[in-house]
Amino acid sequence: MERALKRWSPLFILPTFLAFAIGFIYPFVEGAYLSLCQFTTVRDAKFIGFGNYIRAFGDSQFLDSFWFTVAFTVVSVALINVIAFLFALMLTKNLKGTNIFRTVFFMPNLIGGIVLGYIWQILINCVLSLVGKPLLALNATAGYWGLIILMCWQQIGYMMIIYIAGLQAVPDDLTEAAQIDGATPLQTLLRVKLPMVMPSITICTFLTLTNGFKLFDQNLALTAGEPNHATEMLAYNIYNTFYARSGPQWKGMGQAKAVLFCILVVAISMLQLKATRSREVQQ
Repeated sequence: MERALKRWSPLFILPTFLAFAIGFIYPFVEGAYLSLCQFTTVRDAKFIGFGNYIRAFGDSQFLDSFWFTVAFTVVSVALINVIAFLFALMLTKNLKGTNIFRTVFFMPNLIGGIVLGYIWQILINCVLSLVGKPLLALNATAGYWGLIILMCWQQIGYMMIIYIAGLQAVPDDLTEAAQIDGATPLQTLLRVKLPMVMPSITICTFLTLTNGFKLFDQNLALTAGEPNHATEMLAYNIYNTFYARSGPQWKGMGQAKAVLFCILVVAISMLQLKATRSREVQQ
């Protein structure tokens, strides 16, 4: 029986592999090739070498978008994970109504990014008008913190659920042993619970890190890069390069930016996974 399963297993894997090849591998390879070309459509691509990459690195807006995305991602990852973990701690204390709180905190994650962006655009602009400050279209600082608030509001509940699962998986024997040894609640948290939930920290950090770098819908709806591209993130900059400008030189440049963006996100994600997994405790 086992020999028969091994013999026929490739047949069961084939549909998934074909879907992955058609939906990811082929488009990625073709995209990498087009990043080395000038084109208006994929049928008239003309190979030009690494000229698109040189022009991409020389684009000041692209570099500004990169540093803005880095600043946004660092702050959003820290805030989302810290707040989500604190909420998870509170909601694992056998308090009344914890299931209701979990549901309420998770609900924003179910709303689409475009809808969230327009909702928060209205709310933030109302607040700014009440305090006499420039609206989002003229206020880069408000745009930055508006994106941070929006991202936190959307993702904290989702990460909280993951942290709750991690905290509930911590053996009671360990926490009881720590208490018997005289450990304070803070020491128990730092020396026992935190190391045991490192797998959850790995997952949440990975999700928030990649979501921060890939943010597009909310950026488009909330600020659209205004004022003067000051709140334009990498994904939105690539979109503007490829679609908002006419001419074959821009298509190839936009494709080169997309390839660089993919390499950047993969590299940072792999480094993060390696760093956090090395601190996980084997149970």
